[in-house]
Amino acid sequence: MQIYQINNDEGRQVIVVSKDAIYNLTFLRPTIKTSLDLMMVAYNNGMKISDYLKEISSSSSVQQLNKEKIDLKKSSLLPVDSPEVWAFGVTYGDSMKERQAESETPDIYSKIYFAERPESFFKSTLSRLRKNNDSVGIRSDSGWDIPEPELTFIIYNKEIIGFTCGNDMSSRKIEGENPLYLPQAKVYKYSASIGPCWVPVECLDYNNLNVEMAIKRNSKIVFKGNCNTSIMKRKCHELNDWLNRSNEIPDGTAVMTGTGIIPPMEFSLKEGDKISISIENIGTLNNFVINV
Repeated sequence: MQIYQINNDEGRQVIVVSKDAIYNLTFLRPTIKTSLDLMMVAYNNGMKISDYLKEISSSSSVQQLNKEKIDLKKSSLLPVDSPEVWAFGVTYGDSMKERQAESETPDIYSKIYFAERPESFFKSTLSRLRKNNDSVGIRSDSGWDIPEPELTFIIYNKEIIGFTCGNDMSSRKIEGENPLYLPQAKVYKYSASIGPCWVPVECLDYNNLNVEMAIKRNSKIVFKGNCNTSIMKRKCHELNDWLNRSNEIPDGTAVMTGTGIIPPMEFSLKEGDKISISIENIGTLNNFVINV
């Protein structure tokens, strides 16, 4: 079950893709115009998202559900209007090793990997967040940049309500010079993207999902990698618990959970590259690289 937000001549709408049909939820429930509306209605009814949607679809004819003709590629928006985006780092062993290799202070990454408290940082606001097929940026003062493909969870009422794909754009050069430069390496124009849809938490085995990333340059693949979320040292609910401590997290917040796929040391993104991040049973997030 995948949930999209779209915008067309009739305004903002929520589209549901299930095994049985693709249907316009807003057509069936006009008060639900956004993913956050759906989350609120399901929560207020004490129901899981998938159960609420199944209840709606079971009361509607298959003919009615299938009559909507929807072009998701042309009209899709962000999967959720996330007011904030947070991120966690060094949650995979490979990430720790790569950070150590690029850093002038390598011990800091082994310490955070084995510490009780994880590394977290503020990544983006809604106005800065990029959607599927949008451009993402590489810093003009960097020269060594990579995307980080990350399973990303969505929070509602402090709990994980669903998952999407995330692209955590990063400057390896700036972070490698000094860990205190992390905000500059991670937070800048067009540095975060999520999409293309989101999937309710109960519909995924999120501790065992294949994650893949391919980068194309002039239509040729210049990097391809994969991993599985089963090798994450810190699981999503643990990360969510840490994020909510002494903090107020708005409903709809997106949280990137770290990466297990890192290109080799000699690789850097270039303007015009196409990044494709695919997560099993969620979808593929595509972005195009520009200089910012």
